[in-house]
Amino acid sequence: MSDYYIGETEVTQALWEAVMGSNPSGYSGNQRPVENVNWEDCQTFISKLNRLTGRKFRLPTEAEWEFAARGGTQSNGYTYSGSNTVGDVAWYGDNSSDQTHDVATKAPNELGIYDMSGNVLEWCQDGFKEYSSNPQTNPTGPTSVSNRVDRGGCFGSEASACRVSFRDRFYSTIALNILGLRLAL
Repeated sequence: MSDYYIGETEVTQALWEAVMGSNPSGYSGNQRPVENVNWEDCQTFISKLNRLTGRKFRLPTEAEWEFAARGGTQSNGYTYSGSNTVGDVAWYGDNSSDQTHDVATKAPNELGIYDMSGNVLEWCQDGFKEYSSNPQTNPTGPTSVSNRVDRGGCFGSEASACRVSFRDRFYSTIALNILGLRLAL
C-alpha cells in the first residue's frame, strides 16, 4: 500500500450537517455516525467538503480500509479491528440496543482508529469483485459497477460480520440506517 490518511472515526452527523445543511440519519446525535446515506450521497458530500476545504478527501479503497482496520504495519492479527473480543471495539447486535452510538466510545485499534468493527457499515470507493490471488500494489475494484463494497459490520450485526475480513456490498443507490462512511485522503 502507498501512503494515505484515513479518518480516525466515521463521519459524524455534525460534520455531515455542517457540509450538507441537513441530516438524513435515523438515530439522532451530533457525535453519532451519519447513516442512511447511499454511495452517491457520499460522493456529493465529499465533493462539497473538498470545495469547502480545498482538500482531496475521498472514500477509501477496500484495500486501504482493510489495511487500516487490521492495524496497518502495527497489526497484532486481531479478528476484529483492535481486539479478539468484539465487544471491546464494536457496537454490534449483542451490545448496541439496536442503534448507533457516539463514535470513539469503544477501544481503538493499533493505529488509534475507532469503530472499524461495528456501529455502521462503511462505504468504500470500489465496486465489488472477487479477490485476485495475484499480489498487487494498491489494488482497487471495478469502477463501472453498481454494487459498491461496504465493510466493518454495524450495530445490528452478528459478531462474525464485524470481523476485519468480512465483506459486503450494496447497490450504490441504496441508503439504509446501517450504512455510513469514513474519509480517506
